[in-house]
Amino acid sequence: MINNKKVVVVLPAYNAAKTLEITYNEIDFNIVDDVILVDDVSRDETVQVGKKLGIKHIVVHEENKGYGGNQKSCYNKALEIGADIVIMLHPDYQYTPKLIPAMSNLLGSELYHVVLGSRILGKGALKGGMPMIKYLANRGLTLIENILLNAKLSEYHTGYRAFSREVLEAIDYNSNSDNFVFDNQMLAQIWYAGYEIAEITCPTKYFDDASSISIKNSTIYAIGVLKTAIQFRLQKWSLAKYQIFKTN
Repeated sequence: MINNKKVVVVLPAYNAAKTLEITYNEIDFNIVDDVILVDDVSRDETVQVGKKLGIKHIVVHEENKGYGGNQKSCYNKALEIGADIVIMLHPDYQYTPKLIPAMSNLLGSELYHVVLGSRILGKGALKGGMPMIKYLANRGLTLIENILLNAKLSEYHTGYRAFSREVLEAIDYNSNSDNFVFDNQMLAQIWYAGYEIAEITCPTKYFDDASSISIKNSTIYAIGVLKTAIQFRLQKWSLAKYQIFKTN
């Protein structure tokens, strides 16, 4: 708990049995009050490992809902159990849980309502093994988004994110895609609602058991990212209206 605010870590999982335990064991439970594991029909023993670790809140999808659909379940459950601060941590151990205290403190102090763990600040991405093609795509898409969204982030594509309850209740994230572009739509919604986003340097690791999306899905994601940024700009100019930018 930070400043009497309940801190909940959500773990959107798909075939994370090999890395779930090492990820979970690095969570600082002096700060974190609860953990939620959402399993998106894994083909391994992710759920069994979660139960063995004693994770109290385990949500198991009956059918695969995709990365975005998994996050919707994560955030809905976190709000349901009274979270004030929600941190999304991938259970594939690609992002270090050791940044949870820093991210929680930024939100607990109410300096910001959103914190991203950026792989691009510093040299974390390439040092951690990010393929050059992904690095260049990341930089190119981020440049375009910063222009269209009139913002300034080092990257929009990190999976390490922390949100205040206020933000999650203000935006309509449930109307977003169930695919990977969910992440990007959510940041666009946050900017549209007028919230500031903080970034902290985040080391990352690329290895065999870390999750990664295919070239096909990467292409679909990139197209979705550009579409979202254009929609944001069109609505800002009052030339169109889109459901995802409806505030609650």
